[in-house]
Amino acid sequence: MQKTLALTAALTVMGVAAHAEDMKFANYMPPMHPYVAGAFQPFADMVSEGTHGEVTVTIYSGGELGPGPVEQYSRVVDGVAEFAISLPGYTASQFPLTLTAELPGVLNEATGTADLWENIDLLKSEYRRVQLVSLWSSAGNALYMRDVAVDSPDDLAGLKIRVPSRNAGEVIEAWGATPVSMPVSEIYNAMQTGVIDGAYIDTTATRAFRLGEVANYLTLGMETTNSPFFILMNRDVFEGLSDENQAAVLEAGKKASLMAQETQLKVAADGVEAFAAMEGKEVIHLTPEQAAPFNNLSHQVTLKVVEETGGMASALVDALAK
Repeated sequence: MQKTLALTAALTVMGVAAHAEDMKFANYMPPMHPYVAGAFQPFADMVSEGTHGEVTVTIYSGGELGPGPVEQYSRVVDGVAEFAISLPGYTASQFPLTLTAELPGVLNEATGTADLWENIDLLKSEYRRVQLVSLWSSAGNALYMRDVAVDSPDDLAGLKIRVPSRNAGEVIEAWGATPVSMPVSEIYNAMQTGVIDGAYIDTTATRAFRLGEVANYLTLGMETTNSPFFILMNRDVFEGLSDENQAAVLEAGKKASLMAQETQLKVAADGVEAFAAMEGKEVIHLTPEQAAPFNNLSHQVTLKVVEETGGMASALVDALAK
């Protein structure tokens, strides 16, 4: 009897293992990036637990499945990886509606991710080629400057500023600078060599991308864009899962969204403190009076982009801004 029970248990384990699917998660960020421990690995663990081990997720960090954050969307569409982390701003033409959420004045930094998920049905039309698994808002972008202390739009006239998305570029252009689009992995060298004068990015970049080493000034306090992130999944693979496992993946993704935002806001706050503590660096906190010219210019960009994107964008902005 004992031998029979042991054999049955072994066959059961073998059967589960035979049907288990190990899926690849493409992460262009370094393995020590706070998102890995704060959201990506918990997501993988929740998927495994929620599917009772039928689906497992292995994270490949540092661009191991191919370098460059811009290509992440294609990697999921083409099946190079079942999951990938990226930003809608890198493939802006695919996600104009999603990107209205990044515009100045649209999202509340503290509740932005929860607000996005409450209105997620308004965004589903943009995710026909992939499955949206996670979506979260980031801390607002700030200005890291190499040589120029910025407390007025006039200080930016003629300077080259790296931007994370087309909408962010519209804001930087409205402020009087020239937007330069480049992946986050290239900012350090570009600023160090003077190819760009500054970068428009959230303050996790002080340590995560070492911008505290190449920037001397950090300006905060105006209404800015944020940079939404998402985790995408290959649609064919997702549709090949059972209904129960699909639900488990989506539930894990939603929870990971909130975990990622919490991680991001904490690391962004730490980034400001770290920059201020570095020798020879200056953090410029704009007064309301100093911020007003930036905000007035940004507001015009928000109105323009929403109008160009169409009626659904107006509905989304109205819902998110409540």
